[in-house]
Amino acid sequence: MSEQSPTTRAITGGRAHSGRSLAPALWASTVWESTDMVDARKRATGVRSGEFYSRYSNPTVRSFEQAMADLEGAEDSLAFASGMGALTTVILALCGQGDHIVAQRNLYSATLAFLQGPCRRFGIDVTFVDGTEPGAFRAAVQPGRTMLVLAETPSNPRLALVDLDEIGSLGGPITVVDSTFATPLGQQPLRHGVHLSLHSATKGIAGHNDATLGVVSGEKDLIDAIWGYSVLHGATPSPFDALNALRGIRTLSVRTAHQNASAQFLCEQLEQHPAVSAVHYPGLASHPQHELARRQMQRFGTVFAFELAGGVEAVRGFLDRVELLHVATSLGGPETLVCHPCTTTHASLTDAEAAEQGVTPGLMRVSVGLEDPADLLADINTALAG
Repeated sequence: MSEQSPTTRAITGGRAHSGRSLAPALWASTVWESTDMVDARKRATGVRSGEFYSRYSNPTVRSFEQAMADLEGAEDSLAFASGMGALTTVILALCGQGDHIVAQRNLYSATLAFLQGPCRRFGIDVTFVDGTEPGAFRAAVQPGRTMLVLAETPSNPRLALVDLDEIGSLGGPITVVDSTFATPLGQQPLRHGVHLSLHSATKGIAGHNDATLGVVSGEKDLIDAIWGYSVLHGATPSPFDALNALRGIRTLSVRTAHQNASAQFLCEQLEQHPAVSAVHYPGLASHPQHELARRQMQRFGTVFAFELAGGVEAVRGFLDRVELLHVATSLGGPETLVCHPCTTTHASLTDAEAAEQGVTPGLMRVSVGLEDPADLLADINTALAG
């Protein structure tokens, strides 16, 4: 299996609980009967006991987890009810009062809010750094105290990158990379020495806007330790969502190949448009970290951002005029979505925080879908023309 490409493993992985069925089997049960008292105790006290109680494990969810482990080149994976369920469980499983976290400033706003709010309320200290600055993470680590280093690459919404080799080379703390924007076919953080690769599988992995899931992958012992807390935290994934995500994994390669090519085409065209002041996409030679992207990414992603020279009024007009693009805040699905981070995904940021993260009034984020890119460009050009 290790010799197969991720594209092939997306087809072959996660089939252990489906018998001879080519489609994943749905195990909707929340509880299973034990044969006797000894068997019941064994299942109640075991790690990730199968066929016991679905907060502990579920065969359909387990199939999704094993497919993700295959994709990530990991020993194991653990699924959650959402990406934030995965993130918060990992943090609270590994950190407690008096511990220290190093995280980049440019993060998904809900991640930032959790680090600034509940973490500090629980006595967990957080230091924020510029993730694009070489050596910034290492300089902020406090030996013996820093439990966790958290990075997000590409970052939401401006697609800034963090050097995975640098994160993977940190000694001491456990390293976590939110790789949602890349998907496992875009980059493989674990291959760079990172301990845990985390995804909101709601996005590109499930890929059809019909499943809400999170997942984290890494060494089995570490995943098992996180599982021990997860059954108390209770962010339990639905087997129905896991089934949909398994379906999404089967087509992940062909979907993202088309979406990546479309994103590259649209970005190259938008760079030339007089109404656009900047385009942010790792696949562009103009991206300040393009060479880093070429080194650590197999695909440059299905999401890009661009800025309108006319600011928020230009954005309002653009969003009123688009027809093929959908004004919505998620990403990774078959439809092309556009959102205004200032008023949606990053609305919780203060003006100072937004400015620091480059979330400008004229910035828009686009998740490229499966439509013909020529049709998408025509819709965008018409909306830009006013």
